[in-house]
Amino acid sequence: MIEIGLNKLSKSFGNKEVLKDVNFEIKTGEHVALIGQNGCGKTTILKLISKEEMPTSGDIFIRKDATIGVLEQKPKVEWFELIVEDILYSSFKKINELQEKLKAEEEKLSTTEGDALDKAINRYTKLQDEFMRIGGYEVTSKVDKIVAGFGINNLVDKKYKDLSGGEKTIVNLIYILLQEPDILLLDEPTNHLDINMLEWLENFINNYKKTVLIVSHDRYFLDKVANKIILINNGKEEIYHGNYSYYLEENEARTMLEFKDYKNQQKQIEAMKKAIKRLREFGRLAFPCGEMFFKRAASIEKRLEKMEVLDKPVQDKKIPLNFDVDKRSGNDIIEFRKFNMSIGDKELLHNANLFIQFQEHVCIMGPNGSGKSTLIKEILKGNPSIKIGSNINIGYIPQEIIFEDESITVLDEAKKYFYGPEENLRSALFKFLFYGEGIFIRLNKLSGGERIRLKLFCLMQKNNNLLILDEPTNHIDISTKEILEEALNSYNGTILMVSHDRYFINKVATRIVYLEDKQLVSYVGNYDDYKETKLRQNKISK
Repeated sequence: MIEIGLNKLSKSFGNKEVLKDVNFEIKTGEHVALIGQNGCGKTTILKLISKEEMPTSGDIFIRKDATIGVLEQKPKVEWFELIVEDILYSSFKKINELQEKLKAEEEKLSTTEGDALDKAINRYTKLQDEFMRIGGYEVTSKVDKIVAGFGINNLVDKKYKDLSGGEKTIVNLIYILLQEPDILLLDEPTNHLDINMLEWLENFINNYKKTVLIVSHDRYFLDKVANKIILINNGKEEIYHGNYSYYLEENEARTMLEFKDYKNQQKQIEAMKKAIKRLREFGRLAFPCGEMFFKRAASIEKRLEKMEVLDKPVQDKKIPLNFDVDKRSGNDIIEFRKFNMSIGDKELLHNANLFIQFQEHVCIMGPNGSGKSTLIKEILKGNPSIKIGSNINIGYIPQEIIFEDESITVLDEAKKYFYGPEENLRSALFKFLFYGEGIFIRLNKLSGGERIRLKLFCLMQKNNNLLILDEPTNHIDISTKEILEEALNSYNGTILMVSHDRYFINKVATRIVYLEDKQLVSYVGNYDDYKETKLRQNKISK
């Protein structure tokens, strides 16, 4: 059964056409991912389906009586004074309404007699049967299960307004999941989730028998949960029936075929143009008997005019990142032994050890709040208990990129780091997709992706031999992630990073350091190697 249908859907904002004649269908039970570069219209499609936006032209079909749940990234102001537990239980609207009716009927039973009592008992029994049918007695276990899955037991007694931005998003997500709507619309559902939460969410979605439409840049997550990919490219859709890995293979095959068809057609067009020119020359040479040649030339010319010329396949713009290292560091980069770390009364590390050597790519992982970013900050501020090796020049990208003066332009910020004529600087910025009026955008107007591109540009002018990256793939699209991965893998220095992006970790990390039980436990290899090691250890322990 078709749950969602888009027919020749177009959407413009002012003079900018974001979507153009988009067509696709999503059937019951399909788990579909919308992918594409930032700004291509993915979130706009979700807003059109949820009727938050209206199309410029075209039609949207939603199955009659289908319920829709939408994950909103922005905080819900109407919840600010509510306790988290009350918010979660309020998601069961129909059950709550039925429960109120049952209470009312119970009160009537205590004061009703005779024939009226029989009727009241009959009404109460029917309501109770309906209450049982829709899972009224399972509400508490459902809430407890999902709260435990996301590990937010410590938040249920807090007011919504007192939560962090990430915690508010998690509550928003749980509220939607508890409703179990026919159609789930999830915009970046993996934001602010640690690995344990991600794995729980993946399991939940994989067992969800209803329809899910996801916008996400988390490729590992998409590999696990999506069975259909819709790529939005230049305002149009391309459909792939498989997960993200299937999309990568199929997309490459399609692109190769499109190039082949394009080249063959270009050869055909060139041959037809030469034939037209040759026939006209023959016609002139055969004058006055050359009319036949001119007619043949005209016939080929008409065929050429009617031909539907294929566009040259467009490849993603690539940012040619190249981290240079000016001075080689020593072999020992970072070392500490029996290191203790606390925030207030909360102990995060106790007698922990860490040793990082030259050219290692180390990823620190662990649950939210375990102290990963705090450890990074202790290293950066030069904690005397942390030994930093010789000739170390650190480049750092924080989670939240804030520039010293947010009122200046991209060009002004770049000038602080670039040595050379402005003409060369503009050419360098062009490689980072800052060009035209884009170089005059003020920093406080930049998106998250633009901020990290500019920060990368500035960082790469300094020739650092140790890169410290705190969630570097936040806010950037898949295309930019791929280029960043390629650049980091060709980097000659040492990398220490914090990330929850498992696909990115698999591509870049050579060692995982997991922060657990106030210790730093080391695992050789990438994320998949770490998971395999943990699986073996669990089997042995059993």
